[in-house]
Amino acid sequence: MERVPEPELMDEPGQAQAYALADFSEPHQAFIEHFRRLFPSHVPHHVLDLGCGAADITVRFARAFPQSRLTAIDGAPAMLACAQRTVQAADLATRVTLLERRLPEHHGVVREFDTIISNSLLHHLHDPQVLWRSIRALALPGAKVVVMDLLRPCSRAEVDTLVATYAAGEPEVLRRDFFNSLRAAFRPGEVRSQLQEAGLAFGVETVSDRHLLVHGVMPDS
Repeated sequence: MERVPEPELMDEPGQAQAYALADFSEPHQAFIEHFRRLFPSHVPHHVLDLGCGAADITVRFARAFPQSRLTAIDGAPAMLACAQRTVQAADLATRVTLLERRLPEHHGVVREFDTIISNSLLHHLHDPQVLWRSIRALALPGAKVVVMDLLRPCSRAEVDTLVATYAAGEPEVLRRDFFNSLRAAFRPGEVRSQLQEAGLAFGVETVSDRHLLVHGVMPDS
């Protein structure tokens, strides 16, 4: 099945609110566990969350690593409004800074991060190199990077099955977005080609029936 790009931003207020209220606890907590598995001895201090959405993973990461402070960016004002409420409800406003930025624009965000995380941003980008170039620009040498994203199925029938399995009880806006996002996602071989083009020797693995994981350590130069 060929990739079908979708809009880069999720900025309809109803769309952002539905996303913020949905239960993504299983994949989002899995993200934290994958990070621990991949980098068991790493102590994150300065963390950048690219495409933070409603900030559920941002908050989970901050709680999992209490010594960390996070800068979380997203290009959608409606999603950032949800993120602000999430961060405030978790009493993490002193450790989490939220910024409206649409990559590749990242003015005011300096290269100080020993950890970069991102979830479900890659498939939104019409040019995937925007993500990999941004990581290269903002990560310190030796920084740990974990990116999780959807995995494009091989057929329309598989898309329909995944939507029925994981979004049957969700609002129509979420079922629609999940359908579109699966078709817009990349496959592991495509991501490996992107990384090769970006000069990043990261690993790519399939971690569920609908997710892939990219991980690695930034080179010294």
